[in-house]
Amino acid sequence: MARIALKIDVDTLRGTREGVPRLQALLQRVGAGATFLFSLGPDHTGRAILRVFRPGFLSKVARTSVVEHYGVRTLLYGSLLPGPDIGKREASTLRAVRDAGFEVGVHCWDHIDWQDHLTQRDAAWTLRQMARAVERHTQIFGSAPRLHGAAGWQFNAAAAQAETTLGIALASDTRGEGPFIPVADDGRVIGPPQFPTTLPTLDELIGIDGLDAQNVHAHLLGLTAASDRDQVYTLHAELEGMKLMPVFERLLQGWHAQGHQLVTLGDLAAAVDRSTLPRHRLRQGEVAGRSGLLAVQGAAWTPAGAAA
Repeated sequence: MARIALKIDVDTLRGTREGVPRLQALLQRVGAGATFLFSLGPDHTGRAILRVFRPGFLSKVARTSVVEHYGVRTLLYGSLLPGPDIGKREASTLRAVRDAGFEVGVHCWDHIDWQDHLTQRDAAWTLRQMARAVERHTQIFGSAPRLHGAAGWQFNAAAAQAETTLGIALASDTRGEGPFIPVADDGRVIGPPQFPTTLPTLDELIGIDGLDAQNVHAHLLGLTAASDRDQVYTLHAELEGMKLMPVFERLLQGWHAQGHQLVTLGDLAAAVDRSTLPRHRLRQGEVAGRSGLLAVQGAAWTPAGAAA
């Protein structure tokens, strides 16, 4: 069967403090590998209210019970309440994950700032944001990160180049079909290998086509049944680590029953010959169930410049 890399995005103080230890305990109990990607600076979740003007945002909020999952206090951080510094407050929680044998990496410095502003900012801003997160990671763990996964799948060529500048060796910033090397239109490599999220997330599925917390796991298991294709599944400490943990437990049980290996992104990368990875452009595209545009795996690049 296939390998399924579990990529855990940690967006908020509450997700770090409450969701991360619960996920750590569950994964240890079932013997699953996973990669935790941490938000390392201020929690400004309350500023996400500006997304009300983004197409599809209100329908997603209605489907996924944002207040229930994130809590009222979290939704006030950065607006009516000051944004707490996640990395400073929860450094011991982060180190406990590493010490338990899980892979750790950078999600972002300020989740809201990155997710809502990256595409409007220049390359210098992008590098500064990523450098702050890399510095904090180094302070907490005593070593520089080798892995990055962009907040909200907001990513572009400037961010890929910043990863190279900062020594990131492996990334999962995009949505796509399989591993690839990101390149410019002229075929020039602009960043480390990408291992994109290949499976839909719970918050993209729940509330669509009759799917709910009781049956959404069966839908996802249907996508991986009798498949030998490696996958990347992104989950969130604020969702699968809290109210949706029973759904995630059923997914883990199902994937084990299907014979899949549950691994880290690093494990997935180690099983791939990077010299054979295809080259793809980055592009902005829509993903069903999620509002706005995300970074997606674009057309394949060939020496002749033709799209495959």
